[in-house]
Amino acid sequence: MELGLEGKVFVVTGGSSGIGAAIVEELFEQNAVPIILDRKAPEADVLARHQSRAPSTDWIAVDLTDDDQCAAAVAEAMKRTGKIDGLVNNAGVNDAVGLDARPADFRASLDRNLVHYYTMAHLCLPALKTQGGSIVNISSKVVLTGQGGTSAYAAAKGGVLALTREWAAELASDGVRVNAVIPGETMTPMYQAWLKGFENPDEKLAGIVRNIPLGARMTKPVEIATSVVFLLSDWAGHTTGQMLVVDGGYSHLDRALTL
Repeated sequence: MELGLEGKVFVVTGGSSGIGAAIVEELFEQNAVPIILDRKAPEADVLARHQSRAPSTDWIAVDLTDDDQCAAAVAEAMKRTGKIDGLVNNAGVNDAVGLDARPADFRASLDRNLVHYYTMAHLCLPALKTQGGSIVNISSKVVLTGQGGTSAYAAAKGGVLALTREWAAELASDGVRVNAVIPGETMTPMYQAWLKGFENPDEKLAGIVRNIPLGARMTKPVEIATSVVFLLSDWAGHTTGQMLVVDGGYSHLDRALTL
């Protein structure tokens, strides 16, 4: 399906791996131009392949908790492309900062998982208003289900949803749409690393997927990515302030629906 994204420029935070990398790949499938903001570089062959199709595509190294680095990255993106049509706030990590952690650790987690969403939206806003652009914020099913032991991440991702509605209201008159995607249990390198921390990773994974009603399987990163790209596109041109849950029914369907 042609989504009308050809030549449009999208800033994707955390776009070097996992869900972010899948979003970047789907944007390329639509002939868009992603700008990856991440601490680590994408794999060299992946970046080279992308640049062969869209030379303006690049990776900009940035610590998203550093306001000055964020400002420099957005300025560099504008210098290279002359515009920003959309922002995908994706970067973050479930850092297991629970109630037993120090308040300072809680605040630091909010910096890693929430504050830079605001920083990036603030910095990209003039360009987004000019283009009548779109923002998609990535949240987490943790805000719907709870998890235990992750107070800071839950608070951050809940804040992401609150900001989604707030920005949608504030920017409607500017023609800027703002939506959120809420992934469930999604198989990414970060998730695989988490599983390896258990004595029996296969048994842990089997227990998780038994509680995913649709297909008893993990969500694929590409399934998150296609939802994000749709919301960025003109096909979602009258959709704003919405929260799309992509989780195989994990968050909302009865737990008796196990396979």
